[in-house]
Amino acid sequence: MTHSAMDAAARATPPNIARRIRGLSDRTIAWLFVAPTIFLLLAINIFPLIWTVYLSFTNYRANRPNKAVEWVGFENYQNILTDDGIWANMQATAHFLFWTIVFQVLIGFTLAWLINKKFKGNDLWTTLIVLPMMLSPAVVGNFWTFLYQPQIGLFNYAVEFLTGTPASSFEMLGTTTLAPWAIVIVDTWMWTPFVMLICLAGLRSIPDYIYEAAEVDRASKWRQFWTITIPMVLPFLMLAVLFRGIENFKMFDLVVQLTGGGPGSVTELASINLKREAFEKWRTGYSSAYAIILFVTVFGLASIYVKALNKVKER
Repeated sequence: MTHSAMDAAARATPPNIARRIRGLSDRTIAWLFVAPTIFLLLAINIFPLIWTVYLSFTNYRANRPNKAVEWVGFENYQNILTDDGIWANMQATAHFLFWTIVFQVLIGFTLAWLINKKFKGNDLWTTLIVLPMMLSPAVVGNFWTFLYQPQIGLFNYAVEFLTGTPASSFEMLGTTTLAPWAIVIVDTWMWTPFVMLICLAGLRSIPDYIYEAAEVDRASKWRQFWTITIPMVLPFLMLAVLFRGIENFKMFDLVVQLTGGGPGSVTELASINLKREAFEKWRTGYSSAYAIILFVTVFGLASIYVKALNKVKER
């Protein structure tokens, strides 16, 4: 705040208040305005976390609020970590997480590399490619459920054309071997444009004079790609992996729309199983411990990954 603004504020306020305002520094005044917002954000985020941690050590059930709450210690955590069903859900989550990231990074980087080449209709193609990520996951789930229909689904007819397999016998969402790949395909289709945009930003951040110097040194295009493009885009690729990894670890709505966790439980990700424990079985204490385990897992892996990302950026 400038001195003229403070003088104007002082003239508009009573003398005693004006003297107090004059005695405050700009930083103190800024904190007075920001403090309520910070307090509100802390109350919204910190209190639920503390309450969840407390509930994770109890047998509390939200559908029985009047029942006496018993302190069970680490029993919920022990039951979760020794439950084979939970580990099956984590395995399904790991399968979904790994393959979606692999496909999205490979396809996203390839699209970014192609679009970075100047050609006619560049902006149009970029807009068309980005369209899927602008849609709601619920809309995408319903849309692809229709495409996967064995009798009338266009996806099955495309597979029949390429492989000769009858479309009516090809059920992406109805078989335990194909359903996990079905959700991988949809998530890849929807979020590859996001990775492409991050990679495109990395490619366009590389100065042209570096490539010009490499051409003077008679470096081949292949050598330029591996010694210039990949190292300079690598931090952007790692950032895309971080964003997509965190988002896909908590993926819920898209998978629920497509398979609901089935057939059986082959596509029941950890987030879907957590929802069932909390709001179908009403095991609130148990699900709170489950949520804390997932939070610690994501936070720990992300922290390690960020340290690796910082080391790459420092090179």
